[in-house]
Amino acid sequence: HSLLQKDSISEEDLCCPVCQEVFRDPVVLSCSHSFCKDCLKRWWREKQTQDCPVCKRRSSKVDPPCNLVLKKLCESFLQERDQRSSEDLCSLHSEKLKLFCLDHQQPVCLVCLHSVTHKNHSFSPIDEAAEQHKKELQETLESLKKKLKSLEKVKVKFDQTADHIKVQARHTERQIKEQFKKLHQFLEEEEEARMAALREEEEQKSQMMKEKMEALSREITLTLSSLTTRSF
Repeated sequence: HSLLQKDSISEEDLCCPVCQEVFRDPVVLSCSHSFCKDCLKRWWREKQTQDCPVCKRRSSKVDPPCNLVLKKLCESFLQERDQRSSEDLCSLHSEKLKLFCLDHQQPVCLVCLHSVTHKNHSFSPIDEAAEQHKKELQETLESLKKKLKSLEKVKVKFDQTADHIKVQARHTERQIKEQFKKLHQFLEEEEEARMAALREEEEQKSQMMKEKMEALSREITLTLSSLTTRSF
C-alpha cells in the first residue's frame, strides 16, 4: 500500500523551505523544522551560523538526525509521481493509449475507439503511427537541412560580396585622399607662386614710385634754389 493518500498530503507539504523542492535526505532540527541535508549545510555555511532557516532558533547539533519518516514519504511520493508521468493514459478513460486516430491526429484508447467522438474514424496502432510520424519528421528534417545548406552557401556569397565592397571602398577612399593631397599640394604651390609674383610686382612698383619721388624731390629742390637766386 502507498504511504500517500491522494487528498491527504500534497507536494507542497513535502517541499524543503530552502530549495522549494521535494526533500532529499531530510534532517530534522530540535525546533521540529526539517530541511534537505545539503540545503541546511549550505545555508549554515553561507550565513556562518547554526540557526534554523525558518524560526531562527539556534541548533545545538552540527549534524542533525535524519527524518526517516519524512524521507520514506518523499521517496514514496517521487516514485508514484515518476510512475504516473511514465504511463501514457487516456485523459478521458484512464486506459492505455494503444491506437492513433487518423482523423483527429491524436492518440486514443480502446474505449475511445467505440465512442461517438470517433465514430466512423480511421485508426492505426500507435506504434505504427509513431513510426510514420517519425518518418515524416525525418523527411521534413532532411528537407530543412538541405534548405539550411543552400542558405549557408548564399550567406557565404553575401559575405564575400560584402568583403569585396569593403575592399573596393577602402581602395576608392585611398585614391580620393591621394587625389585631394595632390590637389592641395598644387593649390599650395600655386598660392606660393602667385604670392611671390605679387610681392615682386609690389617691389617693382614701390621702386618705381621711389625713383619718381626722388626725381620729384630733386626737381623741387632745383625750383626752390632757382627761386632763391632770383629773389636776391
